[in-house]
Amino acid sequence: MFEIQPKNAAAYRQQTRRSTIIIALMFLALAMVLSTAAVALFGEPGGDNLRFNVGGVFVAVLLMVALMRSTFWTQEWMAPAVYGWQLKRSLMSITNVMHQVTAAVERDDPSAMKLLRFYHLGLSQMHELDGNSSDHSQLSREMDQHKARMEALGIDIEQTRMNPAWIEAVKQASR
Repeated sequence: MFEIQPKNAAAYRQQTRRSTIIIALMFLALAMVLSTAAVALFGEPGGDNLRFNVGGVFVAVLLMVALMRSTFWTQEWMAPAVYGWQLKRSLMSITNVMHQVTAAVERDDPSAMKLLRFYHLGLSQMHELDGNSSDHSQLSREMDQHKARMEALGIDIEQTRMNPAWIEAVKQASR
């Protein structure tokens, strides 16, 4: 279950840039070391060693994926990037069923209403964290209309947690 947390957008962007640079530098160093080692071990002096260079980069990609999953993902310096990834993944899971969500919202389905509210709140935060203010004005109108509708129906508007059961309920209701 993902929960939207208050974040300082400027600090978030600074921290994610830092973690991106760290990962990129680690990958570059690993790729260079592995490519050089592959050419030194298997290559021919003055020969075409492109396949060994490419092989070293490919192995570096595989090692970075393994390091990301096993070690880096839980590190404190990666926390903002992990949060952003989880936020975007949560929003995408709703986007994938948005036609069903909007249809259920039209029927005043409480699960769909909560899901759309979470989506609006999450999308608003994502725009803020990414520094994307151009899409925010249209979103705020939709958010205000939906919020007023939820209040009129007596549904809690504080939907900062996404309950996966809401997606399943919307899918079941559309069958």
